[in-house]
Amino acid sequence: MRRLSGFVLVGALLALWEASARLGWVVSDNWPPLSVVLRAGVAEAATGELPARLLGTLWRALAGFALGSLLGVAAGFALAGSRLASRTLGPLIELLRPIPVPAIIPPLILFLGIDDGMKLAVIALAAFFPAALATAEGARGVDATLRDLARTFRLPRANAFAAVLLPAALPFIMAGLRIGLALALVVAVVAEMIAGDAGLGHYLVLMQFAVRAPEMYAAILLLAVTGYALNRAFLAVERRVLFWHHAAGRAAVAP
Repeated sequence: MRRLSGFVLVGALLALWEASARLGWVVSDNWPPLSVVLRAGVAEAATGELPARLLGTLWRALAGFALGSLLGVAAGFALAGSRLASRTLGPLIELLRPIPVPAIIPPLILFLGIDDGMKLAVIALAAFFPAALATAEGARGVDATLRDLARTFRLPRANAFAAVLLPAALPFIMAGLRIGLALALVVAVVAEMIAGDAGLGHYLVLMQFAVRAPEMYAAILLLAVTGYALNRAFLAVERRVLFWHHAAGRAAVAP
């Protein structure tokens, strides 16, 4: 019922969009009714234009996300487990993290050009920081009792990592990855808008310059639905990976 109420609100806003254009509440050639936008989206999908561009954007977003997440998780464990890494990498991460993505793209273009290599690099960079910081926070927060228990049983470092450190940090890691996944899609579109000849970002710019508002809004709606679907898919994976964590949480709140 809670999820249904959310969809009711979305439906009400979409109906308001249609009414605002049809009834003249918003008088603008660049504010078409929702029905016109949907027809334009269906027409573009029938030609194969929108599906092809969506697949290109998704490929870049997911590839960059995977690369940045792997590097971020590794860096996070290094930050938590080594004082030297914390002192050397920590300031660098905090220095680079606040830089807006659009400010990073121009220098990357100079080094990597405008091909997919540049886009993957900037997407990976955006996904790196939430994964690294969340992993470091989770690894540092491991219960001292669990660490002492691993030492008492003289577990090898690899076994202690797999049995103690990784499971304890995994809820934090998954939270960081979820944030990174959303950022990856956003940054992929931004990179395609600034320096690209493919993908939904480039399509949005083309439709803006051509003053084709219905097609532009159709692409935006497609991005919204795609982002929602990615988030739901990630939550489904998270529930399977962290089934023990969710079960413990439900047991803790049970009467």
